[in-house]
Amino acid sequence: MSFLQRSRLFRSIVRHGLPDSVRNRALVTFTNFFLHIQPVKVRLRAMQFTRTFYLGGLSAACFFILVVTGVLLMFYYHPSVPRAYEDMKDLEFVVSSGVFLRNLHRWSAHAMVALVMLHMVRVFFAGAYRPPREFNWVIGVVLLLLTIGLSYTGYLLPWDQLAYWGVTVGTNMAAAVPVLGDQIRFLMLGGHGVNENALIRFYVLHCVVLPLALTVGIALHIWRVRKDGGLYLPPKG
Repeated sequence: MSFLQRSRLFRSIVRHGLPDSVRNRALVTFTNFFLHIQPVKVRLRAMQFTRTFYLGGLSAACFFILVVTGVLLMFYYHPSVPRAYEDMKDLEFVVSSGVFLRNLHRWSAHAMVALVMLHMVRVFFAGAYRPPREFNWVIGVVLLLLTIGLSYTGYLLPWDQLAYWGVTVGTNMAAAVPVLGDQIRFLMLGGHGVNENALIRFYVLHCVVLPLALTVGIALHIWRVRKDGGLYLPPKG
């Protein structure tokens, strides 16, 4: 053990020293804020590629890319009319690597929706939703809805014709819901039409509310996997 690792500063940060034993490795995992949601031990059979196709991890990786590229895009974007469209054109023609940044964000969003849906299909056909994992299946369904909502709210932000009419059609479909349809549409748009109020509302949902909800949901989802006994494995035989 080096002098730095024996120092008071190091001991104040790393409470259980180096993971040089089974006990220390377990303590580091249990007491670390970022690692405690992961299991201490993982069965090798559960790590096979064909068991999960890494769909859950790939979905989380896409979300990480979306967060990073989304924060960078926020430096060049104003959620106002008609500035939003002008910012999109600046990203295309003025900002260095702006097209690459926007397309990376866009394709990561498409990939995340596809990967989350495939992940749900795999879990369903593997039977991993059965007790005691049924609550985590519900969390997964909520995460799928949040992912779709995140993709849909980003649809309006370019403020072009495709975005305007796409959101118009989608909110009109929401208005067709019995009894509460008009109220749902009004809540989504912040008014009776696709205007600057709707742009602000979609911007806040896309950049603040839904990402925070998705982050909490992903953490809870992974934590429940550990609490439910790790990755689901069908019985041998």
